[in-house]
Amino acid sequence: MKKGLTSEDSQTDWDRINKMEDKDIDLSDIPEITEEQFARAQLRVGGKPIPKGKVRVNILLDASVVAYFKSLAGGRGYQTLINQALKTNILHNDMENTLRRVIREELKK
Repeated sequence: MKKGLTSEDSQTDWDRINKMEDKDIDLSDIPEITEEQFARAQLRVGGKPIPKGKVRVNILLDASVVAYFKSLAGGRGYQTLINQALKTNILHNDMENTLRRVIREELKK
């Protein structure tokens, strides 16, 4: 599926949205996600499903990077910290890129 720009102007009242706080948003018609639904969820990247679990890889990292994460973890579990740091970076960049794209589209209008 290609992401296309719409030619229609946004009908969103951005001034009102920007002034809202989380407590002002009515979520009453949105049901909570159940544990069963969450367990069935499928992560997708670029529209392609990603299998759950971990994949063994060999990777060369700078000695200073490994030393840093080992010092944070106390020697054990440093690979988990590296994995978490990578995931956080991916999520941050995806969110940042999405926000930048939306802002650019809105500013064009």
